[in-house]
Amino acid sequence: MSTSVVARAPLFDALGDPNRLRIITRLCDGGPCSTTEVTTVVSVSRQAATKHLLLLETVGLVSSRRHGRERIWQMEPKPLADASEYLNALSQRWDKAIDRLRTFVDDK
Repeated sequence: MSTSVVARAPLFDALGDPNRLRIITRLCDGGPCSTTEVTTVVSVSRQAATKHLLLLETVGLVSSRRHGRERIWQMEPKPLADASEYLNALSQRWDKAIDRLRTFVDDK
């Protein structure tokens, strides 16, 4: 599991920023959009929005394509699905640990 934690750390780090979460939410709810459209969602400069988008692209959460002078960004769902699967497995481990603790306390 420690390898999984290390491999997923950049993804969770990327999701830890409120502006990047707003971008992800916009792309999930509204579909692909341009960098200009992203700036209206996060209320930051185009340069700052681009930095957020590039970081999200680095961890695989978004991809982009050129359309004229604009870049169009879209959500890539697989990393979020992988993160969800990881969190579910972690939750199950915690549930088992709590059950063991409950059994230990009940036996005393």
